[in-house]
Amino acid sequence: MTTTEMTQEVRHQAALDKYLGESPQLKEEIKDLSADDQRDQIQWAFEDEAESQGLQPWELSLKYTSSADEFEAARLALHQEAAEVLGVEWEEYCEMNNLVV
Repeated sequence: MTTTEMTQEVRHQAALDKYLGESPQLKEEIKDLSADDQRDQIQWAFEDEAESQGLQPWELSLKYTSSADEFEAARLALHQEAAEVLGVEWEEYCEMNNLVV
């Protein structure tokens, strides 16, 4: 399955799974929590990681589930869609979101 065939929900779950696999300390810290609490902790840690990289959580999901080339192309395409939905000119949208194209 290519990244373009993944739904946002499937992509995000795959990214969370990969993130947890690369985070043994987090895995250890949450092992005694309920399944719901584990899910919440993983999500919060993932959001913190995205913020630390200057990304939105959906961008980090995309980054974890695609190659570097696919990531940049898909990221820009999704941002362009968002700009269209919001009715904002692309240049203005890029400025508002600190995007360098």
